Amino acid sequence: MEIRQFEDKGLAHYSYAVYSEQANEIILVDPSRDVTPYLAFAAEKRATITGVIETHPHADFVSSHLELHDTTGATIYCSALVGAAYPHTTFDDGQTITTGELTFKALNTPGHSPDSISIVLEEKGVVKAVFTGDTLFIGDCGRPDLREKAGNLTATRSDLARQMYHSLREKLMTLPDQTLVYPAHGAGTLCGKSLSAANSSTIGAEKLTNWSLQDYTEDAFVAELLSQQPYIPKYFPYDVDINRKGATAMVPALEKVPAVTKAEEGITIVDTRPAALFKQGHLPKAINLQLKGKFETWLGSVIAPGEAFYLVAADDAQLEEALLKSASIGYESMVRGAMVYAGGTATMDPLPLDTFKAHPEQFTIVDVRMDNETQTGLLIPGAITIPLDQLRERLNEIPTAKPVVVHCAGGYRSAAGSSIVAAVLDTPVYDLGEDIKAF
Repeated sequence: MEIRQFEDKGLAHYSYAVYSEQANEIILVDPSRDVTPYLAFAAEKRATITGVIETHPHADFVSSHLELHDTTGATIYCSALVGAAYPHTTFDDGQTITTGELTFKALNTPGHSPDSISIVLEEKGVVKAVFTGDTLFIGDCGRPDLREKAGNLTATRSDLARQMYHSLREKLMTLPDQTLVYPAHGAGTLCGKSLSAANSSTIGAEKLTNWSLQDYTEDAFVAELLSQQPYIPKYFPYDVDINRKGATAMVPALEKVPAVTKAEEGITIVDTRPAALFKQGHLPKAINLQLKGKFETWLGSVIAPGEAFYLVAADDAQLEEALLKSASIGYESMVRGAMVYAGGTATMDPLPLDTFKAHPEQFTIVDVRMDNETQTGLLIPGAITIPLDQLRERLNEIPTAKPVVVHCAGGYRSAAGSSIVAAVLDTPVYDLGEDIKAF
């Protein structure tokens, strides 16, 4: 047996291939949109992909389960509660999948979603690992507030938090302490709030260190789980819906995106170049979402599902990367056109930093950090707080009598935020960028 873990760093997503030497077959768990690594693994092992297990309809990325079914003939397994619109075999409590020396057992573990399952892996009757999806993470558990308005089944965050309490204690904590824990996400995901940087653990280690497995009453657990959860990006419900239906094959979908040399007026432009290049020259009214960092998350937070946009990059390689990242959240169908571009008639001047430090009252300051960050205090007194994901919808809250300075906590979000503000407001707009560290 071999368990191969694959990581999509941009989305902090882990997927898995489990190889049975005896049967020369592979079962995949929670695959990402790009099938390339899984097909490469199968070719390396000269094995057949016979199954794909979905732990739940994912909110933060688009899965390739339907494409894998169509191209390899693999059976897709998911809970009956998903109400899946793709060809599938239900996989719930008491049901098993056997391949060679390996047995996969389903555990219904609602909490992150009503239809979440975890998968216990046994080798020759001995429990070896559990694939926990978004139920149990390393150091945390899944957030319970993503399925109030999305999916086949909806549930209140409070109800799901209570279900999570019981799933953790009655299903997962009863497994042997040496059971390896393989989650669907690591640190950096928005599917939890305090994940460890580790990519695996054991049930025994999590019992000792994971806050969600400690000796809480149910009410105390619910209160803690519901507190300080991160924001919900615009694209999350959209991806739940795509994953319930099954996404189209990625490469043919990307081939439909036209290469263009100019943008149609009135259509949003997403410029993925570094902030310094963007400020030197860009297309008028473009939004600067840099390819580095959490591009996918911010694309799906700033651009609403269904909104057409152009994609701009510094060179062919970066444009291809931007398209792949867009496809990972199911946004490729919204790309009106893709182009390599340099220069541009619109520019952004550098902030007169000394003047700003000496007389901040001469500027309107906009803090685009998230609510859970600004609730702990402002970095610059007097700032207006508008989270980046809400900024386009709330620009009318920004006074225009003075020049505007936009800041976040490190520079990525302020580059995006200042470009959004500058595209609309008729007043000088500056990006504080990394200089925020001086405050």
